Amino acid sequence: MEYVAVTALSHPGLLREHNEDSLVAGPWTLCATMTENPQTLVFPLGTPLVVAVADGIGGQPAGEVASALAVRQLAALGPSLDTEEAVRDALNLCNDAVYAAGRDPELNTMGTTVAGAVVLAESLLVFNVGDSRVLDATADGLRQVSVDDSPPLSPGRRTTSLVTQALGGTPDFSAITPHVREAPLSAGDRYLVCTDGLTDPVPEDALNDLLQLHSGGRAAFELWKSAIEAGGPDNITLALITIGE
Repeated sequence: MEYVAVTALSHPGLLREHNEDSLVAGPWTLCATMTENPQTLVFPLGTPLVVAVADGIGGQPAGEVASALAVRQLAALGPSLDTEEAVRDALNLCNDAVYAAGRDPELNTMGTTVAGAVVLAESLLVFNVGDSRVLDATADGLRQVSVDDSPPLSPGRRTTSLVTQALGGTPDFSAITPHVREAPLSAGDRYLVCTDGLTDPVPEDALNDLLQLHSGGRAAFELWKSAIEAGGPDNITLALITIGE
């Protein structure tokens, strides 16, 4: 029987006081906490399986609350996410939930990015709002399949902390336009889902080199280690999806 292995890790990094990232893999969520070792979960291929990360917006209140709301909503809806339309509807519900909670004055303007994939029997539904990423780790190299919601970079800059849309994040309700696309799926495929705490400090070619050398828990550990060695400036959350048989 074909299966889906998800290896996940979340860590505050070296400079942040606490972790505002959250993660979902099927019914399992990890919210605003730390895993000292990569955790691997194995699921049968067939029923829709959602794997996603959410990165609470820094510099605004309660990013960890917003990210947790998003992944818990996705965990609850996961088995029903069998079409692109269903994924878009789910992300809109996540946006509604963040804004509804933000009516509390202490939570107003909280927001989060989200990026992930729903693994189906024969395809993958890739989605994102914000600048967290989904990358296809093919044998030929790493290829981004999500779409960054970021303003154009100025000459000489590789990254930016600004986002052009997120779940929540503004005083008044703002609708979102989620990025959702379907991709074919076959045994041996690997996808990396991660927050910008990994991709900002570590160039894509360095991430690719590590994924060419390692798999599973060792790959997740080496990816995390690369971000830490680059200064660990932000929360680091990642999930490595592998299709096995």
